Amino acid sequence: MLTAIIQRPSPRIADCELTYLPSQTIDYDNAIDQHRSYEDMLRGCGVAVMAMEANPHLPDGVFVEDTAVVLDELAIMTPMGVASRQAESEIVAATLQRHRPLAWIAPPARIEGGDVLRIGRYLFTGRSTRTNTAGIEALKTCVQSYGYSVIAVDVSGCLHLKTGCTALDEETVLINPDWVDPAPFRTFDRLSVPPEEPFGANILKIGDVICVHAGFERTRERIARRDYRTSVTDVSEFLKAEAGLTCMSLIFESKGS
Repeated sequence: MLTAIIQRPSPRIADCELTYLPSQTIDYDNAIDQHRSYEDMLRGCGVAVMAMEANPHLPDGVFVEDTAVVLDELAIMTPMGVASRQAESEIVAATLQRHRPLAWIAPPARIEGGDVLRIGRYLFTGRSTRTNTAGIEALKTCVQSYGYSVIAVDVSGCLHLKTGCTALDEETVLINPDWVDPAPFRTFDRLSVPPEEPFGANILKIGDVICVHAGFERTRERIARRDYRTSVTDVSEFLKAEAGLTCMSLIFESKGS
């Protein structure tokens, strides 16, 4: 069975770290409602949800994806790309250690889980403002004995690799080529997002369901034309924080399931 770790939004989410977007007003009550709908979507897809309560001291705490790279064999805890977020990994580790052995990447390496896209035994890893070359090399060291290949991908104009590229299946990626170098994905079928929906590439695949932000209707139409089954939910408040659907959960196969 798939399990998801989530964390409820902090009342200080408006103080989140921003890199490319200007600061906007985030409606906290609406964010709570959207996060509840997101949780319902996960459960509706058959995922067992483990919900951590909000930490009021961590504005970005809801974005648990960045704290770890969870593989079948282990979970790699990240040092995060900005100082204000470094406490998040230890908090998530307390829950995650019940499900996986933990490995830790230490500074000065920097890496966030939003920059790591797993497709089969390949870990495509964004070189971004939050993940540096040392972080990519440290990830290689952590996974080399498990048969994974780490492939660096240059990212510019967006926060993380998965802001601009995610996998629809093991042969197809959804990509914004203006933000993500498409060359490392040359062997894949590459479906580009509509130019008017540059953030549309951040989808969340759960089983055979492709979850899409409700506001990215043209992206959803392109995906649906490929005969994928889609589900929509509204995460507009979290888009203001440079986040998306993948950011708010750590999803993995439960041991023994």
